[in-house]
Amino acid sequence: MGIGAENSCLTTKLPSHQGGFQGGTDIAIKAPSNVEVMIPEKADKVPAERGVWSRRLEFVLASVGYAVGLGNVWRFPYLCYRSGGGAFLVPYLTMLLLCGIPLLFLEFALGQYTRLGPVLAFSKVCPLLKGVGLATVVISFVLSTYYNVLMSWALYYFFNSFGASLPWQSCNNTWNAIGNCSTGFPGNATHLKSASQQYFDHKLLEITGGIEQAGGVRWELFGLLLLAWVIVYLCIFKGVKSTGKVVYFTATFPYFILIALLINNVQLPGAKDGILFFLMPRWSKLLEVQVWVNAAAQVFNSIGIGFGTMVSMASYNKFNNNILRDTLIVSLANSATSILAGFVIFSAIGYMAHIHNLPVDNIATDGPGLVFVVYPEVFSTMPFSQLWAPLFFLMLLCLGLDSQFAMVEVAVTCIMDGFGPQVLRVFKRQEVLVLLICVLGFLLGIPHVTRGGMYVFQLMDHYTAVVSLMFLAFFEVLSLCWIFGLRRISVMVTRMLGKAPNMYFRLCWLVFAPLLVMGILISSIVQYTPARYGKTYTYPAWAEVVGWGISLVSIIWIPVGAVQELWQCEGSLWQRLKTAITPTVDLDLIDDSQEKQIADYSETLFLNSQ
Repeated sequence: MGIGAENSCLTTKLPSHQGGFQGGTDIAIKAPSNVEVMIPEKADKVPAERGVWSRRLEFVLASVGYAVGLGNVWRFPYLCYRSGGGAFLVPYLTMLLLCGIPLLFLEFALGQYTRLGPVLAFSKVCPLLKGVGLATVVISFVLSTYYNVLMSWALYYFFNSFGASLPWQSCNNTWNAIGNCSTGFPGNATHLKSASQQYFDHKLLEITGGIEQAGGVRWELFGLLLLAWVIVYLCIFKGVKSTGKVVYFTATFPYFILIALLINNVQLPGAKDGILFFLMPRWSKLLEVQVWVNAAAQVFNSIGIGFGTMVSMASYNKFNNNILRDTLIVSLANSATSILAGFVIFSAIGYMAHIHNLPVDNIATDGPGLVFVVYPEVFSTMPFSQLWAPLFFLMLLCLGLDSQFAMVEVAVTCIMDGFGPQVLRVFKRQEVLVLLICVLGFLLGIPHVTRGGMYVFQLMDHYTAVVSLMFLAFFEVLSLCWIFGLRRISVMVTRMLGKAPNMYFRLCWLVFAPLLVMGILISSIVQYTPARYGKTYTYPAWAEVVGWGISLVSIIWIPVGAVQELWQCEGSLWQRLKTAITPTVDLDLIDDSQEKQIADYSETLFLNSQ
């Protein structure tokens, strides 16, 4: 914006590209103090070449679908009971309020204002840390290559749930090791494995003894992985136009199944004991630092902060979309789903403990084992098991696909933002680019469907979703909250929403969120533990080296981008540094009185446009 000094008249125009406007007539609104605010007449015009969500509901559903994933079902309930039961909700909700909601709002604001994917958006707000944007795209794509493997497992269980009896129900199968197979949970008998565990290990995975034993490709899983990628492609090949329609089903269907399962489970004997075990507060746990770190990590992983996906999806919004309202809907729906899933899971675990006369903690576990071992075992003893089993695995498929859509879309957005005209000249249509990305993701996922693929999966998940994410989150918060700055963020939000962010968001952006993220990063480094599979298998040294290499695939772009930016700048090192931290986004700073006047008159226009 420009400030006219001669007549004390303030004229502000939103940027034609970053702000999402193209053409249109300006409206001059006269302020009492001779302030003239120029705002485009059509607040919903966007560049013609960029897609837009057809309805606000589609963006909300897509965001909720991405945030609510498999981690809500298998990670949160286990963390809750292990970290103090009901007492865990105190650090979890604290981290959600001080870190999760403010940073989600910030990512939405960045994407919606710049109308760019994370790569170009971060390069405009902080050129020195432009590598953060590329790093978020890389980590999302790497995650998508093995996340779809979970979809192939869900499809495998889904298709095998329609027989006269569930195949993991007994020990009388060719894949069972009869001598150490138990039709229930083995409890303290460590030499026994449940029938469902043997089905997972010996039938689904045909698992080998370690990562050094690849064992060849599991062709059934190979075909299902291909099917999973075909489903993803058919749902996103038209961009937000097609994804926006699919999420009406994939984002809502899981809630019907979770509620139906809860109604069914609470009527089972022992369900009350499982729920009490899940919620019983152990207040002494609040004195442990690791519990607070677990809560913060769960908020980051669940909402998806640091993956670039929320920035990408918000970039397809109309400029004056109310992202504050959407932020609250997405974050609260995500947390409510986690708690709902906890009731569903632990009511079933309590039932199994009652059936087999075992303590609940002998059955509770986290990770894939909870949904692919424990819950299938639960279904085998439930009434109407042939009904609940396929519905449950269809629910898992929907939960995973929503997240997969968003992670693949980040890569598409990145390439189209940076090389759109060149891509269209070569491939003619964006659908071809989406196809190539899906094919590449499928090829990179093949190592996970070998007989030793589970070890590869666990290694990549540890070093991508745990190690890399904390580094990326720290540098993202550093670039936005402290370098780009609170004042610029406030003006950006004011232009879109017609009012400045309140004191709660300002304090969180300036103080709480950066310090909390810094604390999580330091704690993660101090308390680092190598990856492992199960309770006994530890990875060889060369696999740990490979794991750190996987982490560096995304992290390396941050220092590379900083060095490249400083090299391109001119002058002394100090001058280069000052240039490199100067935003290039079209955003002028204004003083407090002018900001308030702009906010007042922008809000009037914003309300009239709703």
